[in-house]
Amino acid sequence: MENFFLEGSTKTPELRFNAETGSFLIEGRSIPENSVEYYKPLFEWLDAYILSPKQKSTLEVKLEYFNTSSSKCLVEIFRKLEKVQSSGYDVQINWFYEEDDEDMQESGEDFQEIIDIPIVMNVIQG
Repeated sequence: MENFFLEGSTKTPELRFNAETGSFLIEGRSIPENSVEYYKPLFEWLDAYILSPKQKSTLEVKLEYFNTSSSKCLVEIFRKLEKVQSSGYDVQINWFYEEDDEDMQESGEDFQEIIDIPIVMNVIQG
């Protein structure tokens, strides 16, 4: 299976999903014009990954900011990873936020409430 990579921009995050290692990264800002359109290729890639995942998959989320429509896309990504976990594989999400960024901290905590994958909260010392 090919790895998935999309270069980030001022409005879109870098997406780096390595099928060989099970290491995934979402980093930057996520305020694209059309979030669903931006994330659609990743959704399709994850649908294929679900069929033959690594024993352990780890997603690192290092977002500075994201809009509401990106939030819905993040939930979709998490839901796809829940399918991996429910098939007996180990999945972990690492959520990173600046120590003074309460909004990003609360966002990570909100996601913890609605998904069944452990989210490890990581403070970035500023």
